[in-house]
Amino acid sequence: MPKKILIIDDDPIVVKYLEAVFSDNGYETCNASSTMEGLDVVKKEKPDLITLDLQMPGEWGPRFYRKLRKDKDLRDTPVIVISGIDGDHAIKDAIAFVKKPFDPEKLVGIVKNTIG
Repeated sequence: MPKKILIIDDDPIVVKYLEAVFSDNGYETCNASSTMEGLDVVKKEKPDLITLDLQMPGEWGPRFYRKLRKDKDLRDTPVIVISGIDGDHAIKDAIAFVKKPFDPEKLVGIVKNTIG
């Protein structure tokens, strides 16, 4: 069964691109266009990894991350921050911070090192 990655990003072009990159490398994907939707999707889908944009409509990525870490069933889900703003300090426990635009091979390498 393929590992599942939840993509949380409000830019549909980025979401489509990430879906293509991950599916081409054997991963299943699901997505959310806001952090509020992301919390619902992560509870329903139980992904193996989450990619998270920091700058989102409504709540920002760091608030989603704090809520995720408070949930005992979800707190160990690894998170890779993918953002156009320089905010690697905003989520200090993230597996990695990848700045947009990003190298897809580098991103896939981080994912493979994290969840196989």
